[in-house]
Amino acid sequence: MPSNLHVALFITCLGDQFFPHVGECAVNILRRLGVQVTFNPAQTCCGQPAFNTGYRKEARTVAARVLGLFDDVDYVVAPSGSCTAMVRVFYPELFEGDPELQRKAKELGARFFEFSEFLVKVLRVEDVGASFSHRVTYHDSCHLYRELHVEEEPRRLIRAVKGAELIEIQDHRLCCGFGGTFSVKFPEVSVAMGQDKLRAAAEAGAEYLVANDSGCLMHLAGLIHRQRSPLKTLHLAELLAKQE
Repeated sequence: MPSNLHVALFITCLGDQFFPHVGECAVNILRRLGVQVTFNPAQTCCGQPAFNTGYRKEARTVAARVLGLFDDVDYVVAPSGSCTAMVRVFYPELFEGDPELQRKAKELGARFFEFSEFLVKVLRVEDVGASFSHRVTYHDSCHLYRELHVEEEPRRLIRAVKGAELIEIQDHRLCCGFGGTFSVKFPEVSVAMGQDKLRAAAEAGAEYLVANDSGCLMHLAGLIHRQRSPLKTLHLAELLAKQE
């Protein structure tokens, strides 16, 4: 395992506002593995909401601010496939026509990793010492799976959790229906897609639904609450921090 790594945590907007515990869990796990973790309080949104809604100029303004915040670290780690995809995949596209900013975007993207991807691919760790004796299923969030092609890394980490049973659900690669502003613009479709996901998890006998993006989990947790379902949601970082 690499030593003396200096990593910056990139916390997402949803994480900052609604799921701070996810960031805390990610930091605790990284520090347990010997990584020096810092947090730059000057960071803001990655710009994805504006980008996805078509406001390219506003997205560039927000993204340009991010480019200069992490020059002093080896890696940047985000507990979100969505934000990671924005920086790594879409920042170079966003700064087409500005060679200097595009260069900086590509340089940052090469050091910017999603949490599970960083653990498995960079630290080369699968067993982080977690224990959780429950039946768990995993939801592949869209940006993590389709843009970053991260599929097996989270599953390796879950399988290494002592006592956890990983159950694959039918159509686990299908979108949960959140899709950022999609859920606002098309709520009926969004809810129907989320209900399909929860139905598959219930039919598989899962007790917990785990994902790497807080947006997916917020959407699904809301449906679970309204349906009064016994199913519970967990971010992968929360699961890996469990020691039961």
